[in-house]
Amino acid sequence: MGSSNHYPEEAPAHSVAVDGFWMDRYTVTNQQFDRFVQETGYVTVAERQLDASDFPDAPAENLVPGSLVFHKTPSPVDLRHLSQWWVWTPGASWRYPEGPDSSIIDLLDHPVVHVAYEDAQAYATCVGKELPTEAKWERAARGGLEGATFTWGDERFPDGKVLANWWQGEFPWQNTLDDGFEGTASAGSFPPNGFGLYDMAGNVWEWTSDWYTAQHPEDIDQSCCVPSNPQGGAEDDSYDLAQPQFRVPRKVIKGGSFLCADNYCQRYRPAARRPQMIDTGMSHIGFRCVVRKELTSSVRL
Repeated sequence: MGSSNHYPEEAPAHSVAVDGFWMDRYTVTNQQFDRFVQETGYVTVAERQLDASDFPDAPAENLVPGSLVFHKTPSPVDLRHLSQWWVWTPGASWRYPEGPDSSIIDLLDHPVVHVAYEDAQAYATCVGKELPTEAKWERAARGGLEGATFTWGDERFPDGKVLANWWQGEFPWQNTLDDGFEGTASAGSFPPNGFGLYDMAGNVWEWTSDWYTAQHPEDIDQSCCVPSNPQGGAEDDSYDLAQPQFRVPRKVIKGGSFLCADNYCQRYRPAARRPQMIDTGMSHIGFRCVVRKELTSSVRL
């Protein structure tokens, strides 16, 4: 698990053990999430009215349901300022991924996006499954290729082929579309990994159940034994100390997305990990579920 050769939050590479589990072959799609909403009446975080007392400094026009939507820039920009390509968009949600004038009618087989952690967890509970721990997610993503850089091996373009949906070109303004996609791709558009799982690299980031810490908290001491079923850090340690004004805990997301670019975010790899505030869904974050083997009888497929 992890990598000693890439970003510091992934280091060091270390051994862990996890019990057996099953994982969804695909990310949860718009069609599946729509069925869940129709059956339960569930309302996602992005669709709920905001409480002004929670955002005392926010302009009144922003205190409406919405979400963050990616917008390609017309030219190169300073990559330190995310606000140049992420735009708060009133009315954006899983139903309207680009804003109120958009639709999922032609995207039913694409991964659902704009889902906060609470939304993903609600879906998983409804179908008798769970969100994976980071360790389980990474074990599954590797597909049996222990220590390989990518889900398919160590070459970025084996035989010249693009094997996942990530950004080719200069982010966030130039996308050469070598993979054939500007945004999300239909679930399963690329070959599966060695375990038969699709899109474990790129397309959309995926929620895990682990609280985020700057390093793997339980796993880096290998002096006595291999940790079994690690579950990440503590909620109190997950807050972003660089942004104390945002007192929102963060979970680990895995897998990268269609916005991962080699000049900015080379995180379409099993070891890669990022923090995400639990109340924030975006246009590049989705999820898939797992189930412990002993609980398979309660699962709705």
